[in-house]
Amino acid sequence: MITEADIGGVLFAPIVVYAAVAMAIFAVLRWVIGRIGLLGQLWHPALFEVALFTAILSLLVLFL
Repeated sequence: MITEADIGGVLFAPIVVYAAVAMAIFAVLRWVIGRIGLLGQLWHPALFEVALFTAILSLLVLFL
C-alpha cells in the first residue's frame, strides 16, 4: 500500500494516485476493446465501462 503522494507540495490521498493509474490502464483497454469491436456487441457499453474501471481500480487497491 502506498502513502500520500507529494506533488508540488500538495499531498494527495492514495486513492487519487490509484484512480489516476486505473484511468490510464482503462484508457488503453477501452481503446483495445473499441478496436476489436466488442463495445458494439454489448447491451449497455457505458455500464460495462464503469464496471471495467471499478474492477481495475479495485484490483490496484487490493494488490498494490
